[in-house]
Amino acid sequence: MDVNIKDIARISGVGISTVSRVINNKGLVSKATREKVLSVVKEYNYIPNSNARNLKTTQSKNIALMVKGITNPFFSNMIKEIERQVNLRGYPFLIQQVEDGTDEINAAIQLVKEKNLCGIIFMGGTYNHSEEKFKQLTVPFVLTTITSTQEVDPAIFSSVIINELKEAYKATNYLISLGHKNIGFLAKSPLMDETTGNRRFLGYKKALEEHGLPYDAGLVEDCEYSPSSGFNAARRLLNKNKGLTAIFAASDTIAIGAAKAVLTAGLSIPDDISILGFDGIEMAEYYHPSLDTISQPGTEMALSSVGVLFDLISERSGNQHIVYDAVLLKRGSCKMLV
Repeated sequence: MDVNIKDIARISGVGISTVSRVINNKGLVSKATREKVLSVVKEYNYIPNSNARNLKTTQSKNIALMVKGITNPFFSNMIKEIERQVNLRGYPFLIQQVEDGTDEINAAIQLVKEKNLCGIIFMGGTYNHSEEKFKQLTVPFVLTTITSTQEVDPAIFSSVIINELKEAYKATNYLISLGHKNIGFLAKSPLMDETTGNRRFLGYKKALEEHGLPYDAGLVEDCEYSPSSGFNAARRLLNKNKGLTAIFAASDTIAIGAAKAVLTAGLSIPDDISILGFDGIEMAEYYHPSLDTISQPGTEMALSSVGVLFDLISERSGNQHIVYDAVLLKRGSCKMLV
């Protein structure tokens, strides 16, 4: 039968740390205990898991957070919480920014070698990593805010996410329920497969289709996740004169810029244009007017990401996939059409 370090500890009647000291021949263990543990190891033909061994034997036990889109305000609270949770467990913590256009898995493989990592959390990025690429990672890892939509065996990776498509569908559905038909959509790379913007775009499109509303490519604008880019994208939308009555922005940072563009054009929110954001960042609540948004449970996602990672490192569990629900917050920037 396959046994793990917990089984060896239980059968030997000692703690996991004692088994680790015996296997790695480090630290003080009495001769009798050492012999007892080694006899159980031999009897069950136990081969130490390389990840667990890496955790116990390396001088460094660094945890890395690989972040794509580090300037995203939604990530900032998550990063703080992840750092706090890792530090509470007594582990050094590295934050590695991953530039757009860089493959975060390749960057992580390199970092594992350089920094003696024993675990990685990926935040942001794309969904298009293959099973083969995941298998090149030699330490436990968790994807947070992203997952894989490829044909990847869910048993070989962990994820903590919201269902982007479902939540964007919910957002668009809300605007349609208020009577809006000409709804603008702003996101980064909405037409590029396997991006967050694309998942949210698909939810937007699905809601239109289900309500028999025609999809108009002219109502979709590609922009960065920033207020300045949201401002320019909304201005382009307004200049098209497509009878726009609502804007669904795929992030609150875009929504804040879009709101400014609407106000700058001499229009009112929500009387002329309704605006709905996504993420639930604090800034959107204190913008004037306060913006309706789809709020992600960032703190809970951060806690789960660290919990899942340490479960993997200590072999308390295998890979897990956790999906959180987001919440529609109504603050007054969306209005029923009369």
